[in-house]
Amino acid sequence: MEKRKIIQVEEKVPFKLLVPLSIQHMFAMFGASVLVPFVFGINPAIVLFMNGVGTLLFILITKGKAPAYLGSSFAFLAPAGVVISKFGYEYALGGFVAVGFCGCILAFIIYKFGSDWIDIVLPPAAMGPVVALIGLELAGTAANNAGLLDKHIKPENAIVFLVTLGMAVFGSVVFKGFLSVIPILIAVIAGYISAIACGIVDFTAVSKASLFAMPNFSSPKFNLEAILIILPVILVITSEHIGHQIVTGKIVGRNLLKDPGLHRSLFGDNFSTMLSGFIGSVPTTTYGENIGVMAVTRVYSVYVIAGAAVLSIVCSFIGKLTVLIQTIPGAVIGGISFLLYGMIGTSGIRILVDSKVDYGKSRNLALTSVIFVTGLSGITVKFGNVELKGMVLACVVGMALSLIFYILDKFHLTNDAEE
Repeated sequence: MEKRKIIQVEEKVPFKLLVPLSIQHMFAMFGASVLVPFVFGINPAIVLFMNGVGTLLFILITKGKAPAYLGSSFAFLAPAGVVISKFGYEYALGGFVAVGFCGCILAFIIYKFGSDWIDIVLPPAAMGPVVALIGLELAGTAANNAGLLDKHIKPENAIVFLVTLGMAVFGSVVFKGFLSVIPILIAVIAGYISAIACGIVDFTAVSKASLFAMPNFSSPKFNLEAILIILPVILVITSEHIGHQIVTGKIVGRNLLKDPGLHRSLFGDNFSTMLSGFIGSVPTTTYGENIGVMAVTRVYSVYVIAGAAVLSIVCSFIGKLTVLIQTIPGAVIGGISFLLYGMIGTSGIRILVDSKVDYGKSRNLALTSVIFVTGLSGITVKFGNVELKGMVLACVVGMALSLIFYILDKFHLTNDAEE
């Protein structure tokens, strides 16, 4: 059987292939990326705009050597939700700006001192579960969006949920060719059609919307308490970013931490998040869904990624489309979230598998176990107005444990140190 040709990172793609390949990348990120503005209660148009702009900036900053699509970050949902309920969305934007700025400073530190410290404070046995927790911690949110946690579950919600989830799960398994890389979009469409059939979609707002509209730009407000609530997320997004760069590097066959360098990719990621906060959008991050598309298609070209980014920007100015997106029922969002959040969790497990973590070693077993239990236990640690819980607390605990193990190794006090 002939092996499919690999289209490498720097290779240009003929226009007749560029368009469909770019569309499928936009489809891959679309379902997950618009979930975040739904949760925050904002128009997804500004998010689609910033996803495109952020991706183009990322490609420019990494000199076109790191293929990655920037979509909405799930890591900010929990702390930003607290800030929005307490202060308002404008103050959450201020927190996004602060996190992005601190991330840019971290990128500069890595540029000056290198990235060898990563293996010390975030070994694979710690990085894997931290990334996995991003998805696992949101499992309850998926069920709530679907209406499955209600005291009395509505039959129509259950039907739409099952149609959406079923299409997403079985589509990802049985679809072939071009359809095999867009099961998420097909599932959303199938769920939406079933929701219309069940009579739970209202098109009144769509009929009143203008065909073209500007995204809803807004400016941030800054409050120290709000910033301190969101700021610890930088630990999680940094570990997530490193994990994605490692996985992407293995797919394309290059060490992206060295070339273009972790400092460039981390700066691009955080600069996009900072800019998002300034214009009213949500934080951005490299997307596992798009990494999966590259793995399936063996097309790694940054020109395809850039094409998808341009399409996302164009879509953000089509008013009726963005209003139509907002009519998607929670049962559809919940159904697709069941798979998407699980995919995020699985990307963390993939880090463990790809790194061949040896659980015969006590330290690896202890690291992964403590991080998972810390993240899922519901424990909350407060330092004044700063609240650490879930994946953020788990990340802090994992880094602290890893550093302690490293120090114990130096004093020859561990029983499983490398000879």
